[in-house]
Amino acid sequence: MSTHKLIDKVCIFVTIIAVLVTVLFMNGSAIGITADDSVEMGYEDLLFDDSYVHTINIEIDDWDSFLETATSEEYSVANVTIDGETVYNVGIRGKGNTSLSTVEQLGSDRYSFKIEFDCYESSTNYHGLDKLCLNNLIQDYTMMKDYLAYKLMGEFGVDAPLVSYVYITVNGEDWGLYLAVEAVEDSFLERNDGTNHGNLYKPDTMSMGGGRGNGGDFDMKDVDFDQMGMENPFERDGGDDGERPEKPDFPGGGPGEMGMGSDDAKLKYIDDEIDSYSTIFDSAKTNIKKSDKKRLINSLKTLSEGIEEQDADKIAEAVDVDAVMRYMVVHNFLVNGDSYTGSMIHNYYLYEEDGLLSMIPWDYNLAYGTFQAQDADAAVNDPIDTPLSITEDSDDRPMFSWITSCDEYTEMYHEYYADFLEQFYTSGYLQDLIESTYNMISEYVEKDPTKFCTTEEFETAVETMETFVELRCQSISGQLDGTIGSTDAEQEDNPDALIDASSINLSDMGSMGGGMGGGPGQGDGEHSGPPSGGPDQNSDG
Repeated sequence: MSTHKLIDKVCIFVTIIAVLVTVLFMNGSAIGITADDSVEMGYEDLLFDDSYVHTINIEIDDWDSFLETATSEEYSVANVTIDGETVYNVGIRGKGNTSLSTVEQLGSDRYSFKIEFDCYESSTNYHGLDKLCLNNLIQDYTMMKDYLAYKLMGEFGVDAPLVSYVYITVNGEDWGLYLAVEAVEDSFLERNDGTNHGNLYKPDTMSMGGGRGNGGDFDMKDVDFDQMGMENPFERDGGDDGERPEKPDFPGGGPGEMGMGSDDAKLKYIDDEIDSYSTIFDSAKTNIKKSDKKRLINSLKTLSEGIEEQDADKIAEAVDVDAVMRYMVVHNFLVNGDSYTGSMIHNYYLYEEDGLLSMIPWDYNLAYGTFQAQDADAAVNDPIDTPLSITEDSDDRPMFSWITSCDEYTEMYHEYYADFLEQFYTSGYLQDLIESTYNMISEYVEKDPTKFCTTEEFETAVETMETFVELRCQSISGQLDGTIGSTDAEQEDNPDALIDASSINLSDMGSMGGGMGGGPGQGDGEHSGPPSGGPDQNSDG
């Protein structure tokens, strides 16, 4: 009898434990326990070890012909050797939005590239990586705007692409220093969210750039900047500093309209009709069903209602509060007008899982106030509570306006900002990161035959960035302690409190419309280009 009683007690105990584990699994998030579904990928510690500059050699037949058709964004076959390891028969194409046409207009052939490892053979990858972006660092004389942005995002807890520097050769000949960026696609999702991940979108109503359905005839110089209420970056005079300019009033498009941001690209709730959100759903990077679309629309509706009612709990039903808060802190620190909070309303990924929305950063080469030839004082003091570059109506961007719609979230946002400054500024981390990055890449910049600036302009750009970061942090510190206004209205009431940034010219860092500081496409060296031919595609090279 005693044996049976013991067995009964053991069974009861095991049952209780099983029930508790089930309850914790089902309701963990409600009590502060979260599951980490991320997967460690092999490429993280290889290509994306950012402690040194990697090497990539592209072996391709008829390189000149590839460059001539790069704006079509059609894949060509190539072999790529990464740090001595060759991956055969991959797809490579030109990559970019406005940058493709801009490179062409500048008389250069230094395009950004996208490598698709499984383009021709589905089983091919680089230690789990399916796609790789190689950014040409256009409009970035610092050579580190994107790099620092993604590093800050990742270090502050945002799901951000991995990055590292690579020195590219083509058929064994020098091509230049590029930034390797993890493509935000399947591998990225698996690394951050596991195999059972949510849905990914990349809304963009601009439809700029060539090829792949993005308007191959688009020319940035054809844009009517006057009608948009924006300064023409191709006619700027060097960006004299002066009074803080008014934010231009640009009319965004309605449902499905083209222009500087339709309402669905702004992530605004329009109605319950799926067709009203074509900009979002047509940009899906994952396979989506009707139920997925309905769930996302419901999230936008819930978010809109939460903002209107100033209901923090309702907002939390639609937004991953911590994730988006962290994204917005770093994003607004970087003053990126070419973004969701800027006039173009693009350059972001939208991630949705179980009805919760979050954002993934993308494309910061015009950050640090270098979009629209922004005034240095205005950029340095950009108010953290009204960061939108177009309008005072923050409701126009609900994925930010929920933060300032409730006192609870505004206070949390300021606390996150204080943590950000402590982690990256007060500690000296950011200043050291800029210096160590400069030391790591400077020799490669000097020998880069295709770079968009001279070595001297690179040196000046890094110095300007160091000053900008210092002044930006000072301004945000003042905005947090109340000595400087954190909204446009407060800053207009007390302009004397603003940080003086007249000592720097933001265009020194490279800006929209800026191209070759050292001449037509060749930096400060003479470039004849690698040979057109190359080893046989299937050879060991």
